[in-house]
Amino acid sequence: MSIRTAIAQMNPKLGDLQANLALYEAKIRQGIENRAELLLFPELSLTGYFLRDTVPSVALTLNSAEMTTLKKLSRDLPFVAGLVEESADHRFFNAAVYFEAGEIRHVHRKVYLPTYGMFDEQRYFARGDRVRAFDSKFGRMMLLICEDLWHPSTIYLAALDGALAVICPSASPLRGVVDGQVQDDNARYWEMINRAYAETYSLFMLYANRSGFEDGVGFWGGSEIIDPFGQRVAKAKYYDEDFIIAEVALEAVRRKRTMAPLLRDEDMDMTINELMRIRERPAATKLVQKLKSSRVQSLRKPKRK
Repeated sequence: MSIRTAIAQMNPKLGDLQANLALYEAKIRQGIENRAELLLFPELSLTGYFLRDTVPSVALTLNSAEMTTLKKLSRDLPFVAGLVEESADHRFFNAAVYFEAGEIRHVHRKVYLPTYGMFDEQRYFARGDRVRAFDSKFGRMMLLICEDLWHPSTIYLAALDGALAVICPSASPLRGVVDGQVQDDNARYWEMINRAYAETYSLFMLYANRSGFEDGVGFWGGSEIIDPFGQRVAKAKYYDEDFIIAEVALEAVRRKRTMAPLLRDEDMDMTINELMRIRERPAATKLVQKLKSSRVQSLRKPKRK
């Protein structure tokens, strides 16, 4: 199966939900005009990224009026949106939502929230607690958001859970640019892991980054689609807004996995056993130390006559 996939590399307006919703509508129309079958938006592109204390004011429940509008828009073109989701118990999540045929088919809540350098996501967002592939009209896919993909466990789980493609909405900022360079350090690293993950796990990497400036921070763009052989299928401009479309031929996954059946040979039981051993090791160590300490204390106590 081949999917005509589009990525809307855009520069959303910080905190302006209605303006960004209008941008979504325009990009969806553009996708339809270009016969796209799937459209990807960047991380938090419905709200802007550096929201800080304004997170609650732009958050959407799954039953909000804006969500109803997005559902209707997906009747003509399935898409992935980046937004702030408010749960029933009033927690706020950096979320990616897959809309298809007028319905919400899957919600991924960002699991790994960066809190280093310019990032402070854990102060404003709750952490997601699951990483799961989902079934779409095109086949099985996985949603991961930006920092999620910097943790190798997530791509490993995606492959084992049957994903043929990993969709990664991102808001990756400029970092380490020097005169004469086209790419900055973040761009080089992302391009390296996208290619390595695609080829290692025999799946498509669909990376949707944002562009523009926000709160004094620039975003490098460079959205891309990488096939299971590590070859670049499409590449967006660096730094500027762009709209790219490419054919994602899912049969390439079968071809690559037939040639290199690494997932077939993966020993999940061994991996689970070793992870359980590693997880329990610190607790076991603490228990031994506690027992030793208790024994020492008992030896020090004077015996009663």
